[in-house]
Amino acid sequence: MRALKINGATVLLAFLLVLVGTTAVHRAFGQDDPNAFNRLLKPPSERNAPPELDGIHDPTIDGTLMLQPPSEAFAGLPKSRSGNYVNWSKAIENELLAPRYDIHNPDANPIVLDLNIVREVKGSMPDVVYPHKQHTQWLDCANCHPAIFIPMKGANQISMASILLGEKCGVCHGKVAFPVSECRRCHSKPKTVDTKN
Repeated sequence: MRALKINGATVLLAFLLVLVGTTAVHRAFGQDDPNAFNRLLKPPSERNAPPELDGIHDPTIDGTLMLQPPSEAFAGLPKSRSGNYVNWSKAIENELLAPRYDIHNPDANPIVLDLNIVREVKGSMPDVVYPHKQHTQWLDCANCHPAIFIPMKGANQISMASILLGEKCGVCHGKVAFPVSECRRCHSKPKTVDTKN
């Protein structure tokens, strides 16, 4: 077997080809905004656009025009101040939605875990309350455990930086769940005040 020799010029040329190709693809889809991937942080005027204008679906395909516009699909659901303006948890509570728990069995019932996990945070921000109930109404435990979160106290290092990079809570929030700009939806437990001093 012969060893492959690669010099610095070859590596630089390969990098430039990848960069030019990536830029061309980026421009082809008209995404000059580096945060365009995060559809829930778009300005309000661009949210819930019809499929042919949403930047996700290909407007040149006839099937795109057959899709129901979000404004029509979300019309009867409870409102929210962020994301796609739908309060999905309240929609389940009000029995306006019944998510299918098993792709193969439409009659399967969810295993809902009513357990709140409180994560103390440094600084003045309120502590984070993670409600398992609202998550397990939509998802099976295996969606998060153990790949995203190790189910053991103290085993998970979570920071806002990692969430903003699409890790931990950021795997869903900011993509298919409400955006991380809604701080108080997670940071909801006020810190206890020490009155002894």
